[in-house]
Amino acid sequence: MKKILFVEDNPNDLELALETLSQEVYADAIVIAKDGQHALDFLYGSGKHENREPGNPILIMLDIKLPKVDGLEVLRRVKADPVLKNIPIIMFTGSAEDSDLKTSYELGANAYVVKPIDFAKYAQALQSISNFWTKINEPPHDSEIVI
Repeated sequence: MKKILFVEDNPNDLELALETLSQEVYADAIVIAKDGQHALDFLYGSGKHENREPGNPILIMLDIKLPKVDGLEVLRRVKADPVLKNIPIIMFTGSAEDSDLKTSYELGANAYVVKPIDFAKYAQALQSISNFWTKINEPPHDSEIVI
């Protein structure tokens, strides 16, 4: 089962993303995490995700400015974990700060996209990202390792 983990705390951005991603099948499931701790709980099968179905997401779309654990810390932990490190992580964020961009790439982000404010451009960016990473990109075979 292909899953996308979408980590976003802004309800408006989340609504736009779900509307956009539901228009075409990019994955069997879109898992929503509204903060960094929720994302880590899902990835490690802990907390309320203790009994989740096995299998890692094929893509993580991650905001930077998140409550509890920020996106850069989530990125740091995932890329340091031998089981999770090959999952592509796209920083999909409102931050255009050079320091966030540089730090994201230093920590192993696969791409950095500043969320467009215009709905049509936002939807187009999200569709392009999702299409590439779920339909065109060939992940390494070890990314199929499950927790």
